[in-house]
Amino acid sequence: MGITIQEAARTSGLSAHTLRYYERIGLIHEVERDAAGHRTYAGSDLAWLEFLTKLRTTGMPIADMCRYAALRRQGPETAAERRRMLEVHRERVRERIARLNEDLAALDHKIDSYHAMEIT
Repeated sequence: MGITIQEAARTSGLSAHTLRYYERIGLIHEVERDAAGHRTYAGSDLAWLEFLTKLRTTGMPIADMCRYAALRRQGPETAAERRRMLEVHRERVRERIARLNEDLAALDHKIDSYHAMEIT
């Protein structure tokens, strides 16, 4: 027996609305339902939601996530294509981190200049 959509939302950090949306657009498979017709999420569903959250947090577009999910459903024969997708995304994340580090350095420089002005 799985957990309810409310428990899955609490566990995943996603709203119940987002979970239903992810199911509707194919990011997650059609979730099992109990005898009353309520969604029940298994541990494997929660693990997949955690990975999707990481993809989204790192800036992967929903369309790419949907493509990745569709490939995943096709099975192991798509492993190379999924790996390539993640490699491309990893490079975008690294570029974003580099830009953020540059922005952080600019902030640090400005903060240091204000400290210097306060001391004099």
